[in-house]
This record gives sequence, C-alpha cells and structure tokens, in this order.
Amino acid sequence: MQTWSSTPVPRVAGEPRPLRLYDTSTGEVRPTAPGDTARLYVCGITPYDATHLGHAATYLTFDLVHRLWLDNGHEVHYVQNVTDVDDPLLERAERDQDDWVVLAMRETALFREDMVALRVLPPREYIGAVEAIPEVVEAVAKLLADGAAYRVDDPDHPDVYFDHTASGRFGYESNYDEATMLEFFAERGGDPDRPGKRHPLDALLWRTTRPGEPSWPSELGEGRPGWHIECSAIALNRLGTGFDVQGGGSDLVFPHHEFSAAHAEALTREHPFARHYVHAGMIGLDGEKMSKSRGNLVFVSKLRSQKTDPNAVRLALFAGHYRADRPWTDALLAQAQERLATWRRAAALESAPNAEATVTRLRDHLGDDLDTPRALVALDAWAAEALSTGGNDETAPKLFRDAVDALLGVEL
Repeated sequence: MQTWSSTPVPRVAGEPRPLRLYDTSTGEVRPTAPGDTARLYVCGITPYDATHLGHAATYLTFDLVHRLWLDNGHEVHYVQNVTDVDDPLLERAERDQDDWVVLAMRETALFREDMVALRVLPPREYIGAVEAIPEVVEAVAKLLADGAAYRVDDPDHPDVYFDHTASGRFGYESNYDEATMLEFFAERGGDPDRPGKRHPLDALLWRTTRPGEPSWPSELGEGRPGWHIECSAIALNRLGTGFDVQGGGSDLVFPHHEFSAAHAEALTREHPFARHYVHAGMIGLDGEKMSKSRGNLVFVSKLRSQKTDPNAVRLALFAGHYRADRPWTDALLAQAQERLATWRRAAALESAPNAEATVTRLRDHLGDDLDTPRALVALDAWAAEALSTGGNDETAPKLFRDAVDALLGVEL
C-alpha cells in the first residue's frame, strides 16, 4: 500500500535529549533505548470514517516520537497497518450500500491527504491487511501446528481461535483482571459467547467464509483474517521482536495490543513483543468521547475545507498531554490559532532574544514523556519576550523556527 509524502525536517543546533515514555505494561515512564535504527509500529485505521480528531491526536503523538528520535540521530523504521478488511468496514459498506473495497480505498486516500496536511512524517512501510493475508495464513498455520490455536467444533464454520494462555504471559500488557478483560472484549470486537470456544477470551485468528463476505483461499480454508493477528504478522515480519514502541489509542490497550503481543510471543517464544506499549488518550466533544456511535466526530477534512490551518490543529491537540482524555472545543482551536499567529510574528523578526535556552527547555519537556503543554508555555514565553522587548540575536528567529518545525512539526 502506498504511504504518503514526507516533509523536510530541519537539523536543530544544540544537544538532543533522550526520549522517555510511559509504558502501559509497567505503569512507569521509562527511557526508550533504540539502537542506530529506532523501530516503531503504530496501529492504523480501519478505513470507514477517516480522519477524525481522535485519529489525528494518536498519529500526532507518534509523529512526535518519530521526530524526537530523529533529533537524537536515529534512523526510524516506522511501520503502520491499515485494517482494510474487517467487520466494522463491511458493516459500514452494507449500511451505505457501498462497495467495501471502494470505501476502504476512498477513506485510506483521505487519511493520507490529512496526514500530509497535518505534516505527519510517513511510515517507511504502510501495509494493508489484505496484502498481508499470506503472512497471516502462515502465522495462523504455525500457531495451529504448535497447539497455540484450535478450530471450533462447527462443521459449517470451523473458525480458528487462539488459546489466550498459549504465550504464558497473557495480561501483562494491559494488567487488567479477567472481568475487565471480558467487558472490553465484548465491547471492542470480541465474541466471548461464541459456541465451541475453549474460553470466552480466546480470540479469532481466521474466520471461514460466510455468504456475502469477502474471503480468500488458503491452507486454512476459504476465509479472512481476525483483527489482532494482522498486526502481529505485519510487525514481526518487518521489525522482529523487541522493537522499541508499539503505539495506538488507549482503546487498543485491550484487546488489540494484548492479543497482538500474545500472538507474536506464542509464535516466536520471545518476550517482549515491544519494549514500550504507548497509548494516546481519547478526544471528546461536548463532554463525550468522540466516536462513530455517538455521531459526534470532528473530521480533519472538514476543518481543512473551512480553511483551518492544520498547524493550528496540531497546536490545539498539543495543548493537552497526549495520555489524557481531553475535549475539543472552538475555544481550544481559537487559542491555538492565536498562538500560531504570535509565534509566526516572533519568528519573522530580524533579531530577537537568544533562543538557545528556550530550545533546551523544549527538548527537555518533549523528552519527558512528550510534555507538550509545558513545551508550549516555554515557547510562548520566548515569543512574548521577542515581541515586547526585542533582542539583538539575529540567529534566534531561525533557531526558534527550526526547532518548532523539527520537534513539534509546526511550520512557522
């Protein structure tokens, strides 16, 4: 699948700061410690309602991770998937009397356009579930051969399920108790009541063909992939095990990230699947989580059609900490637009106060679990001083401009 075009990232003078991130599995902020090449996997969209601000907040979070690793001199091997065949996509296509393939292609194209507009650095590899089906089949066949998977006793639909105990470490990523797991499993695409399963928490690996559904021939029988195994196979085949960060929204903590890790660890007998599991908070509107079921989605494309500067959208989402559930309001966007205009005026000065200490503070705050609220305050202070009292450092406006571009992805 085609990724999107990139944007140049300036080199910024001064000393980079190593990146520390909160890891869901340990409940601690810990250093990331990449080798020469940092390895990042971020779960992508199911393309039927792209790109709302919840999506944007997630991919902007990991864009910051990408940028900070680049600032530290690492190459970044970034992989992202697209779940371009799954129940929610098929249900939306049926509801709207649309072709599911056309719907997926249209929404994926819109997502790419939005990512370009938001200046999100692209993944090196952008992989659709459909194109990864041979990899999924190979993985599921191995899990069956190893006894980590089984077929349900259903002659009409002998689907393949994962024995959730197979890795021996199930639950370490989310740290949820079984009751919480069962609640989220039922809410988030699981089928705890499917007859024939050994345990309600066992997850679907391969769904055998049903009338009216897309399917593909394979040694497993005609069918299509389950959700979680898609990411396990795509990540393992491109990044291996023990890669640096697996990322996504907080709604992926369970079941998606728990199972993608368990599948991969059962396949490889290696632990951990990822060194950090990092999750972005949810974006709300009018006091409720932004979601398709509530009909309260705010789309990046709509904001763009209203001539909203995507740089202001970035700043508005950065006004809250990435891990926090937080609201989207007109006032938040207006504040971001005012901030952007102020910074641009300061960056356009011929000379200004020395900006080296400000860039150091920017790096310190971002390196400390992506503390964007404090980073914005530090930049506000420099811009206010530059505009009120001036300065005689002719290099300062460019340093400020380059740092904001490189580290925050905001073009001044």
